[in-house]
Amino acid sequence: MTIVAQARNVLGSELKTCCSAPMTGYYRDGKCNTGAGDYGAHVVCAELTADFLNFTKSRGNDLSTPVPEFNFPGLKPGDRWCLCASRWKEALDAGVAPPIILQSTHASALEYVSLSELRQHALDRDTTE
Repeated sequence: MTIVAQARNVLGSELKTCCSAPMTGYYRDGKCNTGAGDYGAHVVCAELTADFLNFTKSRGNDLSTPVPEFNFPGLKPGDRWCLCASRWKEALDAGVAPPIILQSTHASALEYVSLSELRQHALDRDTTE
């Protein structure tokens, strides 16, 4: 596993943990780190909502149902999870984007969505001014 040391978030500071219960991240390290092989760019730290979970399920990615053989617990509203940047943007365009945590969203998310759009949906916006 190769992770760039001192990964940066969209604010330019050190990437913070998104969630460790359930353990999230492409590398299952609790952070929205990315690297070679992460073709989905699992870099947006979001606090999931029922609307988003229903939306992503309708798009063929059921995050609610447990998959024990992959040690996946299934997610529920309120859980934090590293989402694919393109799926978050798709949900944004559909009006169902879940709120995000800027300090835990990897800088590479800016290749998919603007910082302004992310800030509008940030739970930690008071730390960004």
